Amino acid sequence: MNVSSIVVQALPKHIDMLVEQFKEADYVDYHVHDKEKGKIIVTVEGEGVEEEIEKLVKIQQIPEVIAADMMMTYQEDELDEEIKRLEAENPVPDVLQDENIDPKDVVYHGDLRHKKLGF
Repeated sequence: MNVSSIVVQALPKHIDMLVEQFKEADYVDYHVHDKEKGKIIVTVEGEGVEEEIEKLVKIQQIPEVIAADMMMTYQEDELDEEIKRLEAENPVPDVLQDENIDPKDVVYHGDLRHKKLGF
């Protein structure tokens, strides 16, 4: 399950109507707004990024919405997979464990996992 926050920008005169629309909608959860600044904070949930993007586009297509942008996202399944991948990796690159390599021969390019020897 993914959850993302969206900041919706609109003219102050449209904020009350948009807030009511978001409160009644089944594709978005309303949280807070600032009428003077013309901003509304909502969240959307989805099984994947594609579903969240569809909901974002639906918000962006409302005529009174000037802009709607995803600000933060939490991707539960993808995060779990990435944590497993990182835990499975050797935290110390092989080049640092090879006693046959003279450290002076290692050319550093910002990533020791993809090192190049300076021979």
